Amino acid sequence: MNNPTLQDRLQELPRSLARPSPDRRALLADSPSFWLRALPPTLGLTLVATLLPIDIVVLTGSYGLDGYPATVLALAQTVPLLLAVRRPLPAWWIVAAATAATAAVTLDSPPGAGPWPWPAGTLIGYLFLMGALALRERGQALLAVWLVTLFGTVGAAAAFGQRAGGAPAVAVVLTGAVLLLGWSLRGRGEARRRLAEQEEISEAERGLRTLLEERARIARELHDVVAHHMSVITVQADSAPYRLTGLPPEAVAEFTTIAAAARSSLAEMRRLLGVLRSERGDPDKAPQPGVGDLRRLVDTVAQAGVSAELAVGPEVEALTPLPAALDLSVYRIVQEALANVVRHAPGARTRVTLAAGEGALRVTVVNSPPAPGGAAVEPSGSTGHGLVGMRERVRLLDGRLDTGPLPDGGFRVAAVLPITTPGESAP
Repeated sequence: MNNPTLQDRLQELPRSLARPSPDRRALLADSPSFWLRALPPTLGLTLVATLLPIDIVVLTGSYGLDGYPATVLALAQTVPLLLAVRRPLPAWWIVAAATAATAAVTLDSPPGAGPWPWPAGTLIGYLFLMGALALRERGQALLAVWLVTLFGTVGAAAAFGQRAGGAPAVAVVLTGAVLLLGWSLRGRGEARRRLAEQEEISEAERGLRTLLEERARIARELHDVVAHHMSVITVQADSAPYRLTGLPPEAVAEFTTIAAAARSSLAEMRRLLGVLRSERGDPDKAPQPGVGDLRRLVDTVAQAGVSAELAVGPEVEALTPLPAALDLSVYRIVQEALANVVRHAPGARTRVTLAAGEGALRVTVVNSPPAPGGAAVEPSGSTGHGLVGMRERVRLLDGRLDTGPLPDGGFRVAAVLPITTPGESAP
């Protein structure tokens, strides 16, 4: 696209007067200070209340106008100052026309009556209007307004030089100075606002970079510690039937189950590492486990000496497929609850129940006291992240979680999760 020429810019000036800013908010509405936000309307009201009676008195007493035309002209010159708080360019059209009409009807007034064509009250209101324009309109519109003021004032002074005196020069200089000052302050404010926005963006980017670095560090530690040990367990479990002779079939099956569980854990660990190392957090599109995988999970736990049962109500099966977040959360809650049974209550009888009703899915995991003589992998008083993770998942789904010991020495985990089908919002 070609850059506009000087001629194009000059032709654009008159059109800019017909295109006011689309922003109809009050001037300084974005200011964080209440006093600055209140300044334009307060000043506008004050000027109208002050200048209106003064203009009427000056036009009737000094310039010799009758009361009715003097009142109409004074209203046309002052009341639009209230409009200028939100729409300064339309207000300027009204005030400019009223100023020209006042100059025309006061032309025959005696030279000592007052400054012409800019009575003092009219010039004060006009300067306020220039400030409002500078804070709202584009630079082309400001230049066009000042040129209209310049040519109108200079033309009147050239035609009626004896009547004009020095008032035209003062008016032209003051209006130009107010426009230039207001436009400079506005540009400075916009520059500071953009700088603040860039600082916010930079701060967000720094925070994201710190988060990614921390995730990468966690991924490295997980890989160096957990993944390494899980790999060793897998290799030892796979090779045990070949290294140890005379193992009974039950022991060989146990080692096979341990190796399969270790490989499954490694697969999930690799997926987690991929998420931690990815900036977007979704590098792996592999299906996540869900309610359909609970049967295999329960069978795996049974190999660890936990007698577990799974009961899924027909109303739950009728809901499939469940929303992805709900499906995964149910699996993770049951997985963590069963893992706690294995660690803290070896040999305990466990029942996993899934039921649905009243727009919610109820997940219950109840275990009996540990079997006599069973040694817990971890002491019952140890602090881990299992229950914390459950609560976080339930909270994300706007559900409820109830956990605690039972009178007979067992433990109960119960979650109530709202059901949302794909495309629907949570109730």
